[in-house]
Amino acid sequence: MDLSHRLAISYYKTIAVINEDHKIYLVQHQETNQICIKKILDIYNINVYEHLRSNHITGTPKIIDYAEDDNQLILIEEYISGISLSDKISNAVLTLPDILNYMVDLCRVLSDLHSFDPAIIHRDIKPSNVIITHYNRAVLLDFNAAKFHSTNSTEDTVLLGTQGYAAPEQYGFGSSSPQTDIYSLGIMLKEMLASISYTSKELDAIIYKCTQMNPTERYSTINELQNEIFSLIDDKTIHTVTRSKSTYALPGFRTKTPWKMIVASASYLFISYLCLTLTVENTYGGALWLERIFCLIILLTTVFGCFNYLNIQKLMPLCQHQNRLIRYIGIALLDVLLVFILLTVMIICESIFFK
Repeated sequence: MDLSHRLAISYYKTIAVINEDHKIYLVQHQETNQICIKKILDIYNINVYEHLRSNHITGTPKIIDYAEDDNQLILIEEYISGISLSDKISNAVLTLPDILNYMVDLCRVLSDLHSFDPAIIHRDIKPSNVIITHYNRAVLLDFNAAKFHSTNSTEDTVLLGTQGYAAPEQYGFGSSSPQTDIYSLGIMLKEMLASISYTSKELDAIIYKCTQMNPTERYSTINELQNEIFSLIDDKTIHTVTRSKSTYALPGFRTKTPWKMIVASASYLFISYLCLTLTVENTYGGALWLERIFCLIILLTTVFGCFNYLNIQKLMPLCQHQNRLIRYIGIALLDVLLVFILLTVMIICESIFFK
């Protein structure tokens, strides 16, 4: 390893482990106090990292320093604060405008990558490799599988992408090309839309074209795909996108998993029985039934808040925080707020109708 690089990297001290299995650490420069990410890579293309350091692309972390040591690459790169797209998908906190904007952000990044001569192919586009910043922009991470496009190569000899997102040619059916990234982007678009149960002919057509088995049948360039996304936004097609029936399915029924539906059914029946047989001292008739109904609504609302029914957690920004503990605190605060509002409404109703 070059002495100057060894010296430069030695100034970064580890302050937290982000992922020990993947050798990713949070580090801080001892003189400037700059917070960065340190990665130790076993698989990489040094030429790609050299090129990206000299030609930084907006929407990717800046490469600050790197050095090879014993067949590994020690990489220091910019720390991007935000939440991973995979977490947003899992928590079902996306909106359709967000999804389209993230697609545009990623298309711009890939457009710059593919515009190099030769083009750089990312080859590992997936939700966990995308960070959504606090200003709601998508940033593409992890270039350890990236390579320069070669027209002389007939096939990929090693699968470096991720199963489920990797294009067919990455399994040895051809050579990686810009269409390889387009395929993965199409799979990711499909997954984002599925998380909010949105469907539309226009978006289905985009996904279908992105994910064709034959690369020549996909979009010819990432700019062509980006223009398709722009056309949906410009024509306000997003307002005509239909919400599928599964969007309104109650928590426990959204994934149609048998055991979840059984547990959910039993829980809803128990909650209903508990509330509708409730007795309150010195309360009878209509007033009693009003309190029973509000009790049922309050308990169901608490469940809906916990499981983000109809994306209700968007009302409380803390619910989307990258820290799990803070996210849970946000959900608890949301439930408390909803319960307070419903109790207030109940008291007002009682004062009006049963004074």
